[in-house]
Amino acid sequence: MAPDAEVSVHVAAPPERVYELVADLPSMGRWSPECERCEWIGGATKAAPGAKFKGHNRIGRRSWSTTGTVAVADPGRELAWDVASVMNLPVARWRYVIDAEAGGCRVTESTEDRRGRVMHVLGRLATGVGNRPEHNRAGMERTLQKIKAAAEADR
Repeated sequence: MAPDAEVSVHVAAPPERVYELVADLPSMGRWSPECERCEWIGGATKAAPGAKFKGHNRIGRRSWSTTGTVAVADPGRELAWDVASVMNLPVARWRYVIDAEAGGCRVTESTEDRRGRVMHVLGRLATGVGNRPEHNRAGMERTLQKIKAAAEADR
């Protein structure tokens, strides 16, 4: 399935370093303008296929939680997770693909909307966001710039 929103950036740092940053899901609140924090649940302690986490999100006065399940954890290359609502209805798949290139790597963040009709309505009410692809694209640009700055500062 094609992503609904996708943003890429060159990062002057090794792919492994960038992966360390994005795979530290409890620190996602440092990068994302919408996700305030995540916490591992169900005994998970790191990004691995099947690992679950709870995401705490906020836009203005509106806040909500989701459950994420890591789908792909390929160090230095890709991290992807599926998000479900508190009612366990599908919301989205978030993905980071990291490709080595001269002078560092290219990081691509993307999301696929997996909401059904009910979740589209409930999501708009919960978050106040009407155009989710446009909103996500803007958030991804900010997220990737913060990850880039952190990874490059470590050089």
